[in-house]
Amino acid sequence: MAPTIELLTLADDGLVPNNPRMPARTYRGALPVGGDAERRIEAHFARHGWSNAWVNGIYPFHHYHATVHEVLGIARGSVRVQLGGPSGPVVELRAGDGVLIPAGVGHCRIEASNDLSVVGAYPGGADWDLVRATVEARADAIARIARVSLPETDPVLGDPLADAMRAS
Repeated sequence: MAPTIELLTLADDGLVPNNPRMPARTYRGALPVGGDAERRIEAHFARHGWSNAWVNGIYPFHHYHATVHEVLGIARGSVRVQLGGPSGPVVELRAGDGVLIPAGVGHCRIEASNDLSVVGAYPGGADWDLVRATVEARADAIARIARVSLPETDPVLGDPLADAMRAS
């Protein structure tokens, strides 16, 4: 059975720039669970060209990455994450789910189970930056976000990212 995919187009809210070219993308039931799920998810992302992986949680404050896209895979537990900034939608993710977070898209852990384990990775193994959601940081970040190229491959499905997935 193919995973369920949801696109979330998030507008600049004056605090978090989000990404005008690319929506966030959630994947339900698309990643390995059980056993050593963290290593299996890391290998899954790497097969699709997404590496420089880490295993941890999600920061409990609004932030974004202005120089790189990020994929998160839930290896264990569950989490509620607010996307797009303080007024954005809250998505619930559980083991086996993933979310592609384009450069500039805000994200913040609202609540999580005690056993939460998250795997993160970046296209081509790129390094990541961390920008807290403030009005002052937003102005500088907009130019950096505009320079981030669209990823070549979907980190979960492995396909070239379809034009239909990209925000117009």
